[in-house]
Amino acid sequence: MSAATTRSRTPDRLCAEAVDLARAAAEEVAAPGVVGEHVGVVAEGDRVVTHFFACQDPGYRGWRWAVTVARASRAKIVTLDETVLLPGPDSLLAPEWVPWSERLRPGDLGPGDLLPTNADDLRLEPGWSGEDEPAPNSAVSDEMAALVEAEDAEVAGAGPAELPVTPARGTIAAVAEELGLRRARVLSRYGLHTAADRWEDSFGPKTPMAQAAPATCVSCGFLARVGGSLGQAFGVCANEFSPADGRAVSLGYGCGAHSEAAVMPKPPRPAPPVLDETRVESMVLHPVSVPDEGSVPATADSSTEDLGHS
Repeated sequence: MSAATTRSRTPDRLCAEAVDLARAAAEEVAAPGVVGEHVGVVAEGDRVVTHFFACQDPGYRGWRWAVTVARASRAKIVTLDETVLLPGPDSLLAPEWVPWSERLRPGDLGPGDLLPTNADDLRLEPGWSGEDEPAPNSAVSDEMAALVEAEDAEVAGAGPAELPVTPARGTIAAVAEELGLRRARVLSRYGLHTAADRWEDSFGPKTPMAQAAPATCVSCGFLARVGGSLGQAFGVCANEFSPADGRAVSLGYGCGAHSEAAVMPKPPRPAPPVLDETRVESMVLHPVSVPDEGSVPATADSSTEDLGHS
């Protein structure tokens, strides 16, 4: 039979009446004036009862002081069991604990702070450490072969030969040095994709700034190219007046500070008109008749005289 079925639902009478004993125990543990009124009693088992008192502390809203008392079988003296502060059904609780690695957000790292990365960080993968090359003191290594040639030249009287300080050109070490892969760990494919998605959300072609831009960053003179595979889709903005100055921007991003936005386009020259409406042409409304050679033109005087004779 389980303990839940053996627990008595009816509180023991003597234990339930020991309210003063429970309050004194709660006030002894709590600060003065923190223990409030008696809010209930619960039977925890045979002759075991828990008294609840309201907590008056502003920082523990809805919490209750729980004082458990008990008495032995056939005994009439109630004794104290324990006193704790427990949350109630409507209490104010602290948020669920989250590890620091999941709480950290961009911008939280300050001067002097250290952010260690896990050994199994999915954003990183092992770089080229040179373990697949022969050791420098090996007989088959390039450095050892150069040293042997230098000793042979010195014995032959040709003088000491110059030994290579940097990795020989064309070797794996030289290629790894040029590509920047001679590090303990480098970005993994997952790390590249997460960085690209994060940069696309902030300075990508779907942002409102890019939608209203006159052109994209791929044609902007302020775009500084970056190396590696990220250079195929991103660059660094070098315009101090741009909102993305010093940030990694997508080649499809754009803003009003585009390098060619200040160049005013030349106005298009219209085609010559079929009818020239800009020139005024004279037009004779009443043409003057030309007299014959034998006739005498009428003057104002002769016309007056003719009118008088008539």
